[in-house]
Amino acid sequence: MEKAIYRAIRNGRADWKMHALSVFSLAVAFVCLASALLVVTNLDAVRDRWSRVGRTTAYLRDGVEPASVQELREALVRTPGVKQVRVVSPEETRRELVTESGDASMAALPPQAFSTSIEIDFEPAVADGDVKAVADKLKAMPAVDGVETYARWSERLGGLLRGGVLASLLLAVVVLGAVVSVVASTMRIVLERRKVEVEVQELVGATGDYVRAPFLVEGAAQGGMGALFALGLLAVLYAIVRARFDGTLGVLFGVQPTFLPWTVALGLVALGTALGASSSFVSLRRMSRL
Repeated sequence: MEKAIYRAIRNGRADWKMHALSVFSLAVAFVCLASALLVVTNLDAVRDRWSRVGRTTAYLRDGVEPASVQELREALVRTPGVKQVRVVSPEETRRELVTESGDASMAALPPQAFSTSIEIDFEPAVADGDVKAVADKLKAMPAVDGVETYARWSERLGGLLRGGVLASLLLAVVVLGAVVSVVASTMRIVLERRKVEVEVQELVGATGDYVRAPFLVEGAAQGGMGALFALGLLAVLYAIVRARFDGTLGVLFGVQPTFLPWTVALGLVALGTALGASSSFVSLRRMSRL
């Protein structure tokens, strides 16, 4: 194996321009796949965060007496699974929205334009069905104008996540075709250039494995380096976007953007290496007796 690697390195130096072009072409394909996986990874983190948010907000109707608000709060505090209950006045709602958005038009609105709300935080162990049951009871109360459980956001993010997974699978098929095409084409050209060398090796009794080994190493190296180069390029782009990411967006979504997990990155490199080696093998079998 060491001899095969040495011969692959020696031959690769002679055709380094062609190999570099091949690696760049593969990197373009892998950047598309890695970018889709990066989006899916962050969407999954946001969906998981919102699915475990454990919060319900009840918006009260105008004109509700403070005594009724206090009674509703005390009843919620006694409800099993409720961790904390907070009554938010119209003034507090207005101040929080103005602080977070910085919108001058919202700051000009009077406090009467906002409604009183009750924010209910549940224990982490509370099931979604129990949260929904509390929300249904709140909706039936005359003093409550509306209830938000944030479940619909989780459902929408779940839909986006499924779409992202499907797009990633389609891109994986495209990448598969690109790797097979690029590596096979490169190996055909390399084999034509080394045709005399290969024939001499066969004449002196070299086995098919001996002759084929450096070509397989070159194909595997092209695929692995293409994936590795794509990850490096994506990391640079991610760092640029991450540096410009508004901190308030992280607060809004509840998570900060993250890069691909090391397991996914390693899997991409392994995928590129395996595809490169297998493509080289198939190309050699079709073009010669190797």
